[in-house]
Amino acid sequence: MRDEHLARIRRIGFQTIVRREYGRIIRIWGQTLVPPAVTATLYFLIFGSLIGRRIGQMGGFDYMQYLAPGLIMMAVISNSYGNVVSSFFGAKFGKHIEELLVAPLPNWLIVLGYVAGGLLRGLLVGAVVLAVTLFFTHVPVEHPFLVAGSVFLTSVVFSLGGFFNAIFAKNFDQISWFPTFVLTPLIYLGGVFYSVSLLPPWAQALSYANPILYMVNAFRHGFLGTSDVDPGFAFLIMGAFAVAMFAIVVALMNRGTGIRE
Repeated sequence: MRDEHLARIRRIGFQTIVRREYGRIIRIWGQTLVPPAVTATLYFLIFGSLIGRRIGQMGGFDYMQYLAPGLIMMAVISNSYGNVVSSFFGAKFGKHIEELLVAPLPNWLIVLGYVAGGLLRGLLVGAVVLAVTLFFTHVPVEHPFLVAGSVFLTSVVFSLGGFFNAIFAKNFDQISWFPTFVLTPLIYLGGVFYSVSLLPPWAQALSYANPILYMVNAFRHGFLGTSDVDPGFAFLIMGAFAVAMFAIVVALMNRGTGIRE
């Protein structure tokens, strides 16, 4: 009976975190859902319509079709990360993280709640960018399970990345440093706009050290059936990153790093 009562408390606590995160996303939809749609539209107009005509085909597909999965994944990565880092750091900054810490919730469940919020925003933004995509080009879906699996794992990985950043951040500048100087370059050099087969050998070798390359190409393979990497290996990398980062973040929470200091 005691176990059932504890499980119920934990379930309610988890649902509360997720509902709060969802409510936050919808309440400020002008900041969470509209900017990715505008950005995607500009990318399609400039890179797809104007520059794409000069590029022609890439990977056997019209350049705009080739570009579409990369733009969707770029939006998912940025927004999954941004949602968790801003939300959890906001909880630290506003001191209401203490309410969670004194609640009968294990740290792993708190982490899952925030990750679920990041996943929700990532999927919502991905759906918005996909809707924008369909105004510009037709994108076939060759392997729907690969599409779903890759976007899920990628969103989880970067939600955990946002949580990791928020744990160590001591001010708002520190939550923008990593996205600006690390995450954005990795995204742009991760095969979003091009195939790595076009690069010289030394640049290809560097690209294969970029984990985002595997995420983008697994997602693109789900849509178009073409990829610069083996999709199975890409899923192995994504799964390993998700498990490792979850373990690290929970361990940091258990130690009270960045929270009880």
